[in-house]
Amino acid sequence: MQLKPLHDNVVVKTLSQEEVTKSGIVLPDTVDKEKPEKGEVVAVGPGKKLDNGQVSEMSVKAGDKIVFKKYSPDEVTVDEKEYLVLSESDVIAILED
Repeated sequence: MQLKPLHDNVVVKTLSQEEVTKSGIVLPDTVDKEKPEKGEVVAVGPGKKLDNGQVSEMSVKAGDKIVFKKYSPDEVTVDEKEYLVLSESDVIAILED
């Protein structure tokens, strides 16, 4: 099953964020931590419909790595995989290599 977002919604897969303590212990992603703020875009909607009837173009695309507001996304599970769905306006930046 695939998620196809509507309007200006963005579907994001969180980026794995293993942390290493000062003593060298690796804390896996499963340890209780704050909500993620980084992810990879999986799918984007067509864009927000403007008052004049036109649809604004999305500024992110599938494959982009992004930073987003911490408490904005909704959590969704599809085929036992967890995704986050957020509005394009909650995307703060695109991460570039």
